[in-house]
Amino acid sequence: MSNFVRSLRLWFAPERIREEGDTPDYRFSLANERTFLAWLRTALALIGGGFAVDQFLPDLRWGWRIGLALALLAAGVLCSLRAVNHWVRCERAMRRGEDLPAGRFPTVLGLVVAVVALAMVVVVLFGWEG
Repeated sequence: MSNFVRSLRLWFAPERIREEGDTPDYRFSLANERTFLAWLRTALALIGGGFAVDQFLPDLRWGWRIGLALALLAAGVLCSLRAVNHWVRCERAMRRGEDLPAGRFPTVLGLVVAVVALAMVVVVLFGWEG
């Protein structure tokens, strides 16, 4: 069974993580949970930003408005899914005494937010009508 499928199963049965390795110091598990919650707050902010662009910028040309809103909404969805996956991967690594997993998602998320921000700069500089 692939690591992804195994991790996906743990999303819905996190108590099974206890079957692996040794129990880590609770402070580490709680820190992992706080990181998870920070990712979820980021996801909610991105989703809220997507709705705000769509609902509160009606004068923005349709293509710009929908493109920016969908980029923010997609980033929020990916961020929330990544939060769960990262929590499971880190919890498993701590229980096994392995290095914490490294990933490229923070870089990708940062680049998406930067691109959307640059698009908004263009909108502000050149007006709502494009």
